[in-house]
Order: sequence, then C-alpha cells, then structure tokens
Amino acid sequence: MRQGYESAGEDVGLNPVFSRPGEATEFPRFSLPRGESLPETAFQVVHDEAMLDGNARLNLATFVGTWMEEQAQRLYAEAADKNIVDKDEYPQTAAIETRCWRMLAELWHAPHPERAIGTSTVGSSEACMLGGLALKRRWQQARRAAGKSTDRPNLVMSSAVQVCWEKFCAYFEVEPRMVPISADAPTLDGPALAAYVDENTIGVVAIMGVTYTGKYEPVQRIAAALDAIQAEHGWDIPIHVDGASGAMVAPFLQPELEWDFRLERVASINTSGHKYGLVYPGLGWVVWRSEELLPEELIFRVSYLGGSMPTFALNFSRPGAQVLLQYYQFLRLGFEGYRRVQSAARDVARYLADAVAGLGAFDIVADGSDIPVTAWRLKDGYTDTWTLYDLSERLRARGWLVPAYPLPESLTAVTVQRAVVRNGLSRDLAGGLVDAISDGVGMLDRLDAPLPGPKAVPFHH
Repeated sequence: MRQGYESAGEDVGLNPVFSRPGEATEFPRFSLPRGESLPETAFQVVHDEAMLDGNARLNLATFVGTWMEEQAQRLYAEAADKNIVDKDEYPQTAAIETRCWRMLAELWHAPHPERAIGTSTVGSSEACMLGGLALKRRWQQARRAAGKSTDRPNLVMSSAVQVCWEKFCAYFEVEPRMVPISADAPTLDGPALAAYVDENTIGVVAIMGVTYTGKYEPVQRIAAALDAIQAEHGWDIPIHVDGASGAMVAPFLQPELEWDFRLERVASINTSGHKYGLVYPGLGWVVWRSEELLPEELIFRVSYLGGSMPTFALNFSRPGAQVLLQYYQFLRLGFEGYRRVQSAARDVARYLADAVAGLGAFDIVADGSDIPVTAWRLKDGYTDTWTLYDLSERLRARGWLVPAYPLPESLTAVTVQRAVVRNGLSRDLAGGLVDAISDGVGMLDRLDAPLPGPKAVPFHH
C-alpha cells in the first residue's frame, strides 16, 4: 500500500512555544509514547503535521466534497459518536437513512419508490460491490433453478471503469470482461456488447460519469442492445448503473436523459453522497428498483445491543453522521437547490474548458457538458520539451492539484489532465487556476531541453 511522506528521523519534535513544564518535547514517530500529554499539546502536533497536506479546496484531482456550510459542520460534530449499524439505539438515524434512499428511488424514477430497497454505504465503491453481489446471486439462483452450472460468472463493463469493479471481480470470483474504449468509441456502447455477453453474464455495468473524462455512457442504447440480445438468445441480462458522480448530476442538469429506473433493464443504481451529493466523505448509496432484486439471503438479521436489525453491508460499525448530513442537504437544497448548485459547477467547468482552450497549447477532451469535469491534452506536435506531467508539477508548486494520467487500455499513449469542478470552486478561483496554467505554460515553453526526472506519476482515479 502507498505510504505517506515521512521526513528523516525517528522523533516528532514539539515547538517549544507549546511545551509545558514536565512534558516531553519530542514524541516517537512509530511507537506509542510512554506518557501522556495535554490536549492542547497533542492538538498542536497533529494540527501542524496535517498542514503538510494539500489544500482540499484546491484539490481538483478528487470528486470528493471538500466544503459544507457551518450548520452542517455543527451537525457533523454533534453526530460524530453515532454508529449507523446500531439501529436500536439510534432509531431516528435509521429512519432518516430510509428516507434518504427512498428520496433517491423517487429521484431515479423507480416505478414504485415505496417498494424499492436501498442502503447507505461507506462510499460508492462499497455500493458497487453490493450491487455486484446482488447481480451474481440472482444469476446463481436462476441458473440453479434451470439445473445449470454456476461455475463461470462474468461481468461486462468498459475498460474505463473505476478500480472498485476490478476489485469486485477479484474478491468475489467473477470474470471481468472489459470492452476497450477507443478514440471513436470513448465509452461503452450498445453494439459492442454482443461480442462480450453470454449465458454466464451476471450483468452489465454502465457508467454515468467516466472518471477519466466525465462522459456519460449511453445507458438507453446499452439497454436496447441487451433487449435485442435477449430476443435472439433468451439471456435476460440486467444493468447496474455506476452513478458515483452522474446519478447526482443528471437528474438536475439532464432531466430528459433516460438512464435510470425508467429503463426496465436497470436493476440497481449507486452513487456517492460524498461527491455530487455534496456531503463530506465517506458516504455512498445503492438502490434497487424493487425488493425482489435484492436476494433475501444477502440480508443478515442480527441481535445487537438489545435489538434485532437487518444489515446488508461489507462493513459493520461505521459513522452515522454522514447520513444525517445527506438528509440536511436534501432538506436544505431540495430539487431546485441541487439544480442551481450543479448548474453553477457546470458553468465553471465550461468556463475552464473555454479558457484552457484559449491558451493555444491544448485540445479539450471533456468540456463539462455531462458531469462538471474538464479535461485536456497537449496539441499534437506542440512541444517536445515538456509534458502534462511537468505542468502538473508546476501547478502543484502553486497549490493546485490537477493530475495528469494516461487514458485506459488501447488509449494509453494519450495523456490528459483533468480538473473536477465541485461546489466551492468559484469562477474567481477557476480564473486563478487558468492564470497558473498560463504561467506554467509560459515557463515551460522557455525550456531549451526536457526537464530531468520521470515523465509519469502514479494516479489513482
């Protein structure tokens, strides 16, 4: 696992200004201190260490929310001690959790929201895995009922999926079938499916907001292709929509787009409450169009702290505060408020795309038309002395975290740089980023030879 940055030495020093008589002035870095310290001292040490991290508001690498109102922060602090799994002791938090996923079921056009079923999760990665598990178990049930083998399940998705789907396939023994993207087909499209699905396909994953470029995959065309495949072969293959980002954008910015439970083939949808749901990390949601699509055998009913409760999760104890924050945002913003916030983010993303294009060095790969993400690449032949990795380092020196990375398999020769526009990144801040990019390009253009060092850095999207 990737480790954090560490300075040399085995001890963490304390600024003498904060030391008190009798207290240690150094703390061991990798072992438990022998004695106690005052709360103010421990706070100051941790506070000063955390300052070495980047500024979260200027982190355009992440989709995760970095700003909430003061009232939400107060609510967060008040609820920090609540364990979401303890539904008997915190029944109102449990009731609010149900309200939230019922609201999402309605937002995503479940035919009967009161008959849908859902749950909160730590994030959309866990939500994806729960959706995948339900697909696998329903496929197994159908195969056993037909007297057929359940030995070789597979899941079909584009090569641009988030890494959590690769984890799901590895952890739960499902063959991943990746449909390669290309310059001509940058997302999973319907016609390609026939070559990848078969009677062992547990489902197809459609992405509402590809993390590389922010583009929506055409769920309606994917569903139509699967309808045709069922008509020819009899394979009834469901769709899980990975709406980590787009499921909290499309209902407000593209309400006419049919990608959700309006399509009968869509069995389940996940999203990140902590992305465009506008909540601090970590919170995800997964909703099934109806109860029968979540096999009862995956739901555990346990006796815990005086009560009996159903649970369906990969985790057990986890914070309940984020669920309350999601409810706060639903009440605070409503449909119109979410529409205004997401629209403002999209406007900033489009401004950023136009401004970056105007610098003359870049071609725009994503202009914020789907989710509020802007991505660009260097124009062919523009320079042989610097790369987007060099520009990313120049921006980091100004406090901006704007990653550069290659596109997925079959397009790995193409490097792009991506800026995720979230609530809190104003037009003025985006203008500051454009100035930093312009200054960086000007400096790099004056180079007589390439900069030393590696031209690629690890980036996990």
